Amino acid sequence: MDSSGYSVERTIKPYLIGLALAVTLTAIPFALVATGALTKGVTLGIIIAAALIQIVVHLRFFLHIGLRTPRENLIALAFASVLIFIMVGGTLWIMFDLYHRMMV
Repeated sequence: MDSSGYSVERTIKPYLIGLALAVTLTAIPFALVATGALTKGVTLGIIIAAALIQIVVHLRFFLHIGLRTPRENLIALAFASVLIFIMVGGTLWIMFDLYHRMMV
């Protein structure tokens, strides 16, 4: 047990599984873009799906955030996600607005 009272499993197996999944989820979109085997729309869809799955892989295998994670950690993760969404969404909104204003 660690200082917070939670059991900590210290094995390398979850890290190796996470690494293998992360490398695979990176290699697949890279190969699709490099070869141009599929249409742009399908390739973009696969890239987005692989990115979302890779987020889950990193949260589970590297950050050890799962369904049994303490509530405070999940609330902090949700808050960080909202902040990132606001920053990325606001940036895209500003950039697209500037693009349309410059095209006059």
